[in-house]
Amino acid sequence: MGAAALRALPWALLLLGPLLPGQVLQANPMLTSEGQPAPLPGGAVPGFTPAPPAAPEEIHPLKEQPANGSGEGHAKPRKAFPVIGIDYTHVRIPFEISLWILLACLMKLGFHVIPSVSSIVPESCLLIVVGLLVGGLIKGVGEKPPILKSDIFFLFLLPPIILDAGYFLPLRPFTENLGTILIFAVVGTLWNAFFLGGLMYAVCQLGGPGLNHIGLLANLLFGSIISAVDPVAVLAVFEEIHINELLHILVFGESLLNDAVTVVLYHLFEEFASFEQVTILDIILGFLSFFVVSLGGVLVGVIYGVIAAFTSRFTSHIRVIEPLFVFLYSYMAYLSAELFHLSGIMALIAAGVVMRPYVEANISHKSHTTIKYFLKMWSSVSETLIFIFLGVSTVAGHHYWNWTFVISTLFFCLIARVLGVLVLTWFINKFRIVKLTPKDQFIIAYGGLRGAIAFSLGYLLDYKHFGMRDMFLTAIITVIFFTVFVQGMTIRPLVDLLAVKKKQETKRSINEEIHTQFLDHLLTGIEDICGHYGHHHWKDKLNRFNKKYVKKCLIAGERSKEPQLIAFYHKMEMKQAIELVESGGIGKIPSAVSTVSIQNINPQTLPLERVLPALSKDKEEEIRKILRTNLQKTRQRLRSYNRHTLVADPYEEAWNQMLLRRQKARQLEQKMNNYLTVPAHRVDSPTMSRARIGSDPLAYEPKEDSENLPIITIDPASPQSPESVDLMSEEPKGCSGLPPSPEEDEEGLVMRVKEPSSPGTDDVFTPGASDSPSNQRMLRCLSDPGPRPEEPEEGEPFIPKGQ
Repeated sequence: MGAAALRALPWALLLLGPLLPGQVLQANPMLTSEGQPAPLPGGAVPGFTPAPPAAPEEIHPLKEQPANGSGEGHAKPRKAFPVIGIDYTHVRIPFEISLWILLACLMKLGFHVIPSVSSIVPESCLLIVVGLLVGGLIKGVGEKPPILKSDIFFLFLLPPIILDAGYFLPLRPFTENLGTILIFAVVGTLWNAFFLGGLMYAVCQLGGPGLNHIGLLANLLFGSIISAVDPVAVLAVFEEIHINELLHILVFGESLLNDAVTVVLYHLFEEFASFEQVTILDIILGFLSFFVVSLGGVLVGVIYGVIAAFTSRFTSHIRVIEPLFVFLYSYMAYLSAELFHLSGIMALIAAGVVMRPYVEANISHKSHTTIKYFLKMWSSVSETLIFIFLGVSTVAGHHYWNWTFVISTLFFCLIARVLGVLVLTWFINKFRIVKLTPKDQFIIAYGGLRGAIAFSLGYLLDYKHFGMRDMFLTAIITVIFFTVFVQGMTIRPLVDLLAVKKKQETKRSINEEIHTQFLDHLLTGIEDICGHYGHHHWKDKLNRFNKKYVKKCLIAGERSKEPQLIAFYHKMEMKQAIELVESGGIGKIPSAVSTVSIQNINPQTLPLERVLPALSKDKEEEIRKILRTNLQKTRQRLRSYNRHTLVADPYEEAWNQMLLRRQKARQLEQKMNNYLTVPAHRVDSPTMSRARIGSDPLAYEPKEDSENLPIITIDPASPQSPESVDLMSEEPKGCSGLPPSPEEDEEGLVMRVKEPSSPGTDDVFTPGASDSPSNQRMLRCLSDPGPRPEEPEEGEPFIPKGQ
């Protein structure tokens, strides 16, 4: 047993060694075949060797250290505990970012607090001035002001602005004017780039020794940078002047869609500048790259938009993260497009337009509000930072001023914009129903503002291939300042002076929305009947495909089957019907109350004290009958029509028969009036007729020779009007084949009040007393009414007195 304990001792010491104070021991792996420790020279402890002394900086985590930090025998001066310390390098980057954002928000707040400033100076101009002051202050204290780097602008500041514009894009005016927008964005941008690049190349060749070295490709690259309208500047200025919706969507849509042209031209001329020789194949590939960049960006945006809509279908239990999916998928669409050198702006617009209708149908109202205000806040802060950093970068950057180049750039930019708008509008008005007036053309040309996109693209130029980059940046900043300050500050008074129609602040009413949709369906039907497939026809086809297939996949539950407004209306009326049943007031249900079927409604489980008692089948059937009788269903949408598949109305034939019978009844009544020799006259009111007879009864006595005429006995005091009496005994003498009785001779024709018909009956289809055989014989007698009596002259009495 002692031998066993001796063998276990080394292993126990090995395990407890780190926990024992003092010198650490290490196990010796050299053991005999029997497990006994081998003898070591030097009288060392068998099985263990002393560990080497630890380095001064190595401290075992479980080893006890001196309490006061002093070593054995070495006393160090005790340092006081730091109550407060400063470590700016640790928080420098987030601290400065927060300061810049705070500065931007304070400037925006101050701009809107002082109305006298905001009514004269646009917000973008004031922010640039603030940036100039801040940059000058930073440079005055000996620090280097920060510059708006292109990566920061394109990856962090620009996407929120474009996402806000694309997600809340007014889709109807945008699609209706898409052709005009594309012509301005594509053809207009190409015209401005090549016109400006060609003229600037001529200026460089004639401008002197300082400009001769700038070649054609460099000038074309400069033209492509400076020719594009900037969406940030357009949004900042046009939202303040509240221009009408047509002009706003034309200029803003152009600034969004010209991104593809700008990106293609920029990369094209940048690559061509490094080539020794440009071939025809390079030009053809550059032309094809435009379609790849634009359509590829749209495709990327559509894919991410569909994925975002499909993801939002399953977020009903996790409402708090619904807005995050919208932001992440949109930003991923932008980054994916930039990854393949596609148009990130078009990808963001496509993603926002595609995902919005399906996402809003799936998410809650609170999530929708969060998305709306977070996007507005995010884009507003980004826009403010962009204009402030434009001012700061102007102070911090390197500039090379050349009067000839800068002034020529500014002048030719204005000329190219005006000529392009005039020529393109003349061509567009040939196909537009609503023509663009000269006032509209002036606002479109005057609203072509340049902004931070042109500055960032110019900042991306490489000094190796473009040694004139500083001069390009100086000219670009000059054009930006001119368009933002001069055009931005004068466009508001010009709009007021020209009396250009402004945007209506109030939203359209439900009546206007309904009539707009009605006109859309009407124009679609007209196009279908005429065989002309216009945009209404294709819009209707797209809506049908969306409703039949896409909504069922991307929208969860019942919302994919009917509009949200109708679904909410269903639930409200079902709730009202349930409350009526619970309160026992079923018999008091007004007839005007309307509801819909109980399908798609899942009422919540009632608490125990509100659980309804079990109803018998008879009582339940009675309740259902009352609900069906008193609650009218919502009218469902009619089936679509097609000129090739017109379905006959089953009630059309019966309706035509009823109209024919009524027409025959009117003709018969006219014949009876002719037979009774009642002349045509101007119909008097019942009151005037009774007054005339009561005032002069002798004037209406029958003639002496009118023995064979029937006598109409009318009581002047009778309250019944002639329209409410019915000719019941109208058989003339001699028509029935029997001699008239003396009583009939004395009474003449008897006028009796017509009994009101029961509700729901029809006076044509319902057989009455006039269908008896005697009446039919009378009708045959009346088929030949005889000669028409002469009409009395004007002013004569109804039945003139005999002479």
